Amino acid sequence: VQLQASGGGLVQAGASLRLSCVFSGRIFSSHIMGWFRQAPGKEREFVAAVGTGGRLTKYADSVKGRFTISRDDAKNTVYLQMNRLKPDDTAVYYCAADRVRQILQPLAVGLSDYDYWGPGTQVTVSS
Repeated sequence: VQLQASGGGLVQAGASLRLSCVFSGRIFSSHIMGWFRQAPGKEREFVAAVGTGGRLTKYADSVKGRFTISRDDAKNTVYLQMNRLKPDDTAVYYCAADRVRQILQPLAVGLSDYDYWGPGTQVTVSS
């Protein structure tokens, strides 16, 4: 599996960005997709996840109401729409894929729950 994220950049506080992550190598629709981020000097943390089919989503409290995760199975792509960005959102953002192994598999928030990772894209928010 390969994951390639894009869409990062340098923006001012209050601006918006949309990250994209293209999945290849296996059946995209059989994977839960997640976004994580890692700020300088901090551990990688969960941001958002979307289930197969796109109906179920989960967000970290810090981004709830500002970020929206979605997926387009026809394009093998997961998105992260980030609005009202804050300097605290500055980080490298990673997309990850969790292969579905059971019916009603929950949306995982742990790094070890995800099977595949992309190389990340930098998001910098200036104050």
